Amino acid sequence: MLTATGLGLAGIVALAFTIEAALGFGATVVTVALGSMLLPLDTILPAFVPCNVLLSGYLATRYRTAVDLRLVARRVFPPVLLAMPLGMLAFARLDERTLKIAFGAFVVLLAAAELLGDRGAAPSREARPPLGRLAALAMLATGGVVHGAFGTGGPMVVYVLGRELGSDKARFRATLSVIWLVLNVVLVGSYALGGHLDAATLTTTAWLALPLLGGMLAGEWIHTRIPAASFRVAVFLLLGLVGAVLVVRNLAGA
Repeated sequence: MLTATGLGLAGIVALAFTIEAALGFGATVVTVALGSMLLPLDTILPAFVPCNVLLSGYLATRYRTAVDLRLVARRVFPPVLLAMPLGMLAFARLDERTLKIAFGAFVVLLAAAELLGDRGAAPSREARPPLGRLAALAMLATGGVVHGAFGTGGPMVVYVLGRELGSDKARFRATLSVIWLVLNVVLVGSYALGGHLDAATLTTTAWLALPLLGGMLAGEWIHTRIPAASFRVAVFLLLGLVGAVLVVRNLAGA
């Protein structure tokens, strides 16, 4: 894929995996938001998600002692996995322009909520308490729907786990990696059953292996050296801008 589109996608994926390796989340939302300007979603996701499985598998294995398996098994997986088929149905039935507008609006709202939340949080303030059971259940189920449709229900899951795990950066990232690993394996299976995996998508997956490796190494370096709060602000500013561009372009019929 030595074309402008292929090189552009490789650059986007390198950035996306750098973010996820550093923070524990963000690769798919960045790739979908930026990559959908180059290629259709139904081309990007089946090629990208298998790469994400590799990154999540690496992080979950290397940092397995930091994973909160009890939280994942009892509170996260049941609502997320049960809700994922609704999102898969939307991915198969809705037109791509509608999906892009919905996704772009979702990203803008997410970025605004996260940036406003960070602005209001004093460095010395104690971590916010965990969400109530019903609120967490609703957020996680919504995350399952979004993950089934876009491969990136992470924002809701990230929010719930952020409230649960507080400021433990290593535990937060390792636990998220296990969640993404399982959800994305399910998603790859659904793509295979739906006929979305073929020689072309597998070729693209292989092409993305090099930016995957580069992003993984860069993200590991960043994780240990740059304050998470500063990096989070940059990530969500970028996401908000990208989401706004997606909405405007697709509302205008571009």
